[in-house]
Amino acid sequence: MTNRPRVSWYCEPRAKTMQQSCRNTLSEKLRRAGWWCAALLLLAGSLGQIAGLSVSALDTSDTTWPEFHRPNMERWNPYEHILSAENVGGLVKKWHYATPGGNFSSPAVVNGMLYFGSEDYSVYALDAATGTAVWKYPTGFYVHSSPAVAKDAVYIGSENWKVYGFNAHTGAKLWSYRTGGGIWSSPVAANGMVYVGSSDKNLYALDARTGSKLWSYPTGGFIFSSPAVANGAVYVGSYDHKVYAVNARTGTLIWKFATGDHVFSSPTVANGVVYVGSWDKNVYALHARTGSKIWAFRTANAIESSPAVAEGEVYVGSTDNSVYALDARTGMKRWKYTTGYDVVSSPAVANGVVYVGSWDGKLYALQARTGSDLWSYKIGSTISSSPVVVNGMVYVCSDGGDVYAFGLK
Repeated sequence: MTNRPRVSWYCEPRAKTMQQSCRNTLSEKLRRAGWWCAALLLLAGSLGQIAGLSVSALDTSDTTWPEFHRPNMERWNPYEHILSAENVGGLVKKWHYATPGGNFSSPAVVNGMLYFGSEDYSVYALDAATGTAVWKYPTGFYVHSSPAVAKDAVYIGSENWKVYGFNAHTGAKLWSYRTGGGIWSSPVAANGMVYVGSSDKNLYALDARTGSKLWSYPTGGFIFSSPAVANGAVYVGSYDHKVYAVNARTGTLIWKFATGDHVFSSPTVANGVVYVGSWDKNVYALHARTGSKIWAFRTANAIESSPAVAEGEVYVGSTDNSVYALDARTGMKRWKYTTGYDVVSSPAVANGVVYVGSWDGKLYALQARTGSDLWSYKIGSTISSSPVVVNGMVYVCSDGGDVYAFGLK
């Protein structure tokens, strides 16, 4: 295993000796688990109108993946028609870009540009077709957060305690907002607002244009989970073992649901149901309006992966080395695919194929209906980043500091 996470989220950015001192106080569970959840960003808009909150700022065409879960919040790209279960076995590497630091951030792809954050303290924009660097912005500390792109702006968090807004074309800083802790959570842009969690235990809503704080809601633990916005609510998990639903406009609590352990997984919202994993080994389906439990499915180990929902199925990884497909209505297991190590990467689903990375160093393409292995590529370092599928291309970052693009020959 290489490039294990640098869990320094609650440390003031200082000398490396101070960072190490802070890291040494963490439990083994947190050192192992907490780092990647910033890569997990859920997207607003499966209903088109979210209780009067529009998501028109996000491009929903087949040539974009603007936030972690796309605007439908389901990590499902229903517009992908180039790659399929029939031809995905023909994927080949199109390009590769290396950074000096590990890349736990998951990419966003918009208007021919690919955006991601790196442990070399920087935010990058690459040409999505060639992998050529277009711009780079140094934040001064690790960037595990995944970007959100809306209205020609890129929003992303850094472990220097700041959330940033950048010009998507030039990389010029538009604004920054300092929270009280490191940012692992990935921003969601919706309704002229940017929602993001912090290790200071607060969920924030910022003005997307100016970066000024509109409201904050305090939970009882660090927020590594990335928020989802739907039904007039913001849904997010917390280290205090709970999932929260907060009013998207006012920041007032709607409901909270207690799991049996930390919630690093980011909620997915589909058809009035919130799907989320927990370190208590369960995948939960919760009523989006009330927070009441509909069903729970237990795996053999902790769940850090965020669910993907498509065509009535829920796809999720577990640190028991496996990827699961569950019936979205009942939670019944449809299939299970076992990789060579933990699966903390969140699946992406497109045109009958499930794409997911593993800590065994491979990127997989699985048949969505049966779970059969259609294609895999050995990257060589662990994969915590979650893949995106856009217009016949698959993009993923690796913990070893690489970004890969795959397409058909």
